[in-house]
Amino acid sequence: MRPKFVLFGDSITQLSFMPGGWGAALTDRYARQADVMLRGYCGYNTRWAVLLLDRIFSSLASQPPLLVTVFFGANDAALPDSCSARQHVPIPEYKHNLQRIISHLKGISVCIHIVLITPPPVDIEGLQIFARQKYGVKAEELPSRTNETTGLYAKACIDVADESGVAVIDLWSIIQSKPGWQKSCLSDGLHLTPEGNAVVFEELIKVLNVKGLAFENMEWDAVPYDRIDADNPPNTFSV
Repeated sequence: MRPKFVLFGDSITQLSFMPGGWGAALTDRYARQADVMLRGYCGYNTRWAVLLLDRIFSSLASQPPLLVTVFFGANDAALPDSCSARQHVPIPEYKHNLQRIISHLKGISVCIHIVLITPPPVDIEGLQIFARQKYGVKAEELPSRTNETTGLYAKACIDVADESGVAVIDLWSIIQSKPGWQKSCLSDGLHLTPEGNAVVFEELIKVLNVKGLAFENMEWDAVPYDRIDADNPPNTFSV
């Protein structure tokens, strides 16, 4: 059976299978080597995500995934006095929840490759423009998130990864190294454009290569067509 890659996260993961998305690109890259499973939940924070662990991963216990990406924090970092206050999770709890997710996965199998991904940066101007376009005069002037606050959650995510001995992609810092990232990488001040999705994909591929999971090195599902005995096909598949 093909190994499984599980993408676990919030809306940035849920939207990753859209055209130009990082999940779609990963699926295309590993089309014959792995089954990429989308488990993205729009609006979720880590407090709610931990309640899904049994539901998502109990069915995979007989064949644990080879890879799990854990991509939360954008909603946890919502400001507690904003219109998104219900999504806010304090940093200590955010770290604890990430640790719970990691412990749960390691409890299923110590062979699972876990990759944490920090929340991306936030562009307040982009958030406010999107809010006005969607809600008009009802849009709040105060932002639901700030880049500075999200940066604290990104650092907390990195700290948890270091403490737990798992890989991490510092998306918050990497995206901000791109010229004009506010518009080129973010579609609405928070979610990713195709270019932003490409950054996630490229960074994830780097991690997978280091872990020995480069697609070139993974076994194909079923033999290549040019190796099938056209005169006696069953002979090929009986091996």
